[in-house]
Amino acid sequence: MPDLSQYTGTWTIDPTHTRLGFTARHAMVTKVRGAFTEFEGTLTLDGANPDNSAITLTAQMASIDTGSADRDGHVRSADFFDVEQFPTMTFASAAVKQTDDDEFILAGDLTIKGVSRPVEIKVDLDGIVTDPWGNTRAGFEGKAEISRKDFGLTWNVPLDGGGVLVSDKIAIALDVSATKNA
Repeated sequence: MPDLSQYTGTWTIDPTHTRLGFTARHAMVTKVRGAFTEFEGTLTLDGANPDNSAITLTAQMASIDTGSADRDGHVRSADFFDVEQFPTMTFASAAVKQTDDDEFILAGDLTIKGVSRPVEIKVDLDGIVTDPWGNTRAGFEGKAEISRKDFGLTWNVPLDGGGVLVSDKIAIALDVSATKNA
Protein backbone atom coordinates (compact mmCIF):
# COMPACT_ATOMS: atom_id res chain seq x y z
CA MET A 1 0.00 0.00 0.00
CA PRO A 2 1.30 3.49 -0.75
CA ASP A 3 2.20 5.88 2.07
CA LEU A 4 -0.69 8.33 2.32
CA SER A 5 0.35 9.73 5.73
CA GLN A 6 1.35 13.10 4.24
CA TYR A 7 -2.30 13.56 3.20
CA THR A 8 -3.77 13.18 6.69
CA GLY A 9 -6.21 15.96 7.49
CA THR A 10 -9.56 17.43 6.55
CA TRP A 11 -10.49 17.88 2.91
CA THR A 12 -13.37 19.89 1.44
CA ILE A 13 -15.28 18.60 -1.56
CA ASP A 14 -15.04 21.09 -4.42
CA PRO A 15 -18.57 21.40 -5.89
CA THR A 16 -17.36 23.15 -9.04
CA HIS A 17 -15.23 20.13 -10.00
CA THR A 18 -17.43 17.35 -8.61
CA ARG A 19 -20.41 15.52 -10.07
CA LEU A 20 -22.92 13.58 -7.98
CA GLY A 21 -24.60 11.65 -10.75
CA PHE A 22 -27.10 8.86 -11.18
CA THR A 23 -28.73 6.80 -13.91
CA ALA A 24 -32.22 5.26 -13.97
CA ARG A 25 -33.94 3.20 -16.65
CA HIS A 26 -36.91 4.87 -18.31
CA ALA A 27 -39.70 2.85 -19.95
CA MET A 28 -37.45 -0.23 -19.77
CA VAL A 29 -35.61 0.82 -22.95
CA THR A 30 -33.45 3.85 -22.26
CA LYS A 31 -31.45 5.50 -19.50
CA VAL A 32 -32.01 8.90 -17.92
CA ARG A 33 -28.98 10.51 -16.33
CA GLY A 34 -29.01 13.28 -13.80
CA ALA A 35 -27.05 14.95 -11.05
CA PHE A 36 -27.41 17.06 -7.94
CA THR A 37 -25.79 20.45 -8.46
CA GLU A 38 -25.84 21.87 -4.90
CA PHE A 39 -23.99 19.97 -2.19
CA GLU A 40 -21.21 20.14 0.36
CA GLY A 41 -19.03 17.59 2.01
CA THR A 42 -15.84 16.86 3.86
CA LEU A 43 -13.36 14.03 4.02
CA THR A 44 -11.31 13.35 7.10
CA LEU A 45 -8.33 11.35 5.87
CA ASP A 46 -6.10 9.32 8.14
CA GLY A 47 -3.25 8.61 5.75
CA ALA A 48 -1.44 6.29 8.15
CA ASN A 49 -4.57 4.20 8.67
CA PRO A 50 -7.11 4.84 5.88
CA ASP A 51 -9.64 2.64 7.71
CA ASN A 52 -10.03 5.51 10.21
CA SER A 53 -10.99 7.96 7.47
CA ALA A 54 -14.52 9.35 7.11
CA ILE A 55 -16.72 11.28 4.69
CA THR A 56 -19.90 13.28 5.10
CA LEU A 57 -21.95 14.71 2.28
CA THR A 58 -25.20 16.71 2.10
CA ALA A 59 -26.97 17.36 -1.21
CA GLN A 60 -29.88 19.72 -1.78
CA MET A 61 -32.62 17.61 -3.36
CA ALA A 62 -34.17 20.57 -5.19
CA SER A 63 -30.93 20.92 -7.16
CA ILE A 64 -31.66 17.79 -9.23
CA ASP A 65 -30.92 18.27 -12.92
CA THR A 66 -31.89 15.62 -15.49
CA GLY A 67 -31.97 17.95 -18.46
CA SER A 68 -35.77 18.27 -18.42
CA ALA A 69 -37.52 20.94 -16.33
CA ASP A 70 -40.81 18.99 -16.37
CA ARG A 71 -39.15 15.77 -15.23
CA ASP A 72 -37.12 17.60 -12.57
CA GLY A 73 -40.33 19.18 -11.23
CA HIS A 74 -42.00 15.78 -11.03
CA VAL A 75 -39.00 14.21 -9.27
CA ARG A 76 -39.01 17.08 -6.73
CA SER A 77 -42.73 16.46 -5.99
CA ALA A 78 -44.22 14.19 -3.32
CA ASP A 79 -44.36 11.39 -5.94
CA PHE A 80 -40.59 11.05 -5.53
CA PHE A 81 -38.31 13.21 -3.33
CA ASP A 82 -40.91 15.51 -1.71
CA VAL A 83 -38.26 18.23 -1.41
CA GLU A 84 -40.50 20.55 0.60
CA GLN A 85 -40.62 18.02 3.44
CA PHE A 86 -37.21 16.38 2.81
CA PRO A 87 -34.89 19.04 1.37
CA THR A 88 -31.60 17.13 1.75
CA MET A 89 -29.98 13.80 1.05
CA THR A 90 -27.04 12.81 3.24
CA PHE A 91 -24.28 10.24 3.28
CA ALA A 92 -22.16 9.56 6.37
CA SER A 93 -19.50 6.88 6.23
CA ALA A 94 -19.26 4.33 8.99
CA ALA A 95 -16.19 2.52 7.65
CA VAL A 96 -13.53 2.96 4.99
CA LYS A 97 -11.65 -0.09 3.81
CA GLN A 98 -8.63 0.13 1.55
CA THR A 99 -8.76 -2.86 -0.82
CA ASP A 100 -5.79 -2.03 -3.08
CA ASP A 101 -3.29 0.80 -3.57
CA ASP A 102 -5.92 3.14 -4.97
CA GLU A 103 -9.19 1.31 -4.30
CA PHE A 104 -11.46 1.73 -1.32
CA ILE A 105 -14.91 0.68 -0.14
CA LEU A 106 -16.92 3.35 1.68
CA ALA A 107 -19.63 1.83 3.85
CA GLY A 108 -22.11 4.20 5.40
CA ASP A 109 -25.66 5.39 5.71
CA LEU A 110 -27.43 7.08 2.82
CA THR A 111 -30.52 9.02 3.85
CA ILE A 112 -33.13 9.93 1.26
CA LYS A 113 -36.64 11.15 2.09
CA GLY A 114 -36.02 10.55 5.80
CA VAL A 115 -35.08 6.88 5.28
CA SER A 116 -31.53 5.71 6.08
CA ARG A 117 -30.07 2.57 4.56
CA PRO A 118 -26.56 1.12 4.53
CA VAL A 119 -24.74 1.57 1.22
CA GLU A 120 -21.33 0.52 -0.01
CA ILE A 121 -19.57 2.71 -2.56
CA LYS A 122 -16.57 1.41 -4.49
CA VAL A 123 -14.11 4.28 -4.78
CA ASP A 124 -10.99 4.64 -6.90
CA LEU A 125 -8.39 7.28 -6.01
CA ASP A 126 -7.52 8.92 -9.34
CA GLY A 127 -4.61 10.88 -7.90
CA ILE A 128 -3.37 13.59 -5.58
CA VAL A 129 -1.61 16.68 -6.97
CA THR A 130 -0.73 20.26 -6.17
CA ASP A 131 -2.87 22.45 -8.40
CA PRO A 132 -1.65 25.73 -9.98
CA TRP A 133 -2.95 27.71 -6.97
CA GLY A 134 -0.96 25.68 -4.43
CA ASN A 135 -3.87 23.54 -3.19
CA THR A 136 -3.40 19.86 -2.56
CA ARG A 137 -6.19 18.30 -4.62
CA ALA A 138 -7.42 14.70 -4.73
CA GLY A 139 -9.66 13.09 -7.32
CA PHE A 140 -11.93 10.09 -6.75
CA GLU A 141 -14.43 8.08 -8.78
CA GLY A 142 -17.17 6.17 -7.01
CA LYS A 143 -19.88 3.70 -8.04
CA ALA A 144 -22.80 2.08 -6.27
CA GLU A 145 -26.24 0.76 -6.99
CA ILE A 146 -29.30 1.25 -4.80
CA SER A 147 -32.93 0.25 -4.85
CA ARG A 148 -35.06 3.39 -4.82
CA LYS A 149 -37.87 1.40 -3.16
CA ASP A 150 -35.59 0.93 -0.12
CA PHE A 151 -35.94 4.69 0.41
CA GLY A 152 -39.71 4.85 -0.02
CA LEU A 153 -39.50 6.02 -3.65
CA THR A 154 -42.22 3.75 -5.01
CA TRP A 155 -44.13 5.89 -7.55
CA ASN A 156 -44.37 4.17 -10.92
CA VAL A 157 -46.59 3.46 -13.92
CA PRO A 158 -47.00 -0.02 -15.43
CA LEU A 159 -46.34 -0.30 -19.15
CA ASP A 160 -48.76 -2.04 -21.54
CA GLY A 161 -46.10 -4.41 -22.82
CA GLY A 162 -44.88 -5.28 -19.33
CA GLY A 163 -42.44 -3.59 -17.02
CA VAL A 164 -42.63 -0.14 -15.50
CA LEU A 165 -41.86 3.45 -16.43
CA VAL A 166 -39.05 3.98 -13.87
CA SER A 167 -36.54 1.32 -12.80
CA ASP A 168 -36.12 0.36 -9.19
CA LYS A 169 -32.34 0.07 -9.50
CA ILE A 170 -30.47 3.37 -9.59
CA ALA A 171 -26.79 3.49 -10.54
CA ILE A 172 -24.78 6.10 -8.68
CA ALA A 173 -21.67 7.57 -10.32
CA LEU A 174 -19.48 10.03 -8.45
CA ASP A 175 -16.60 12.13 -9.75
CA VAL A 176 -15.19 13.93 -6.74
CA SER A 177 -12.51 16.57 -6.40
CA ALA A 178 -11.47 17.63 -2.91
CA THR A 179 -8.89 20.10 -1.61
CA LYS A 180 -6.95 19.69 1.59
CA ASN A 181 -7.71 22.33 4.20
CA ALA A 182 -4.75 24.41 5.38
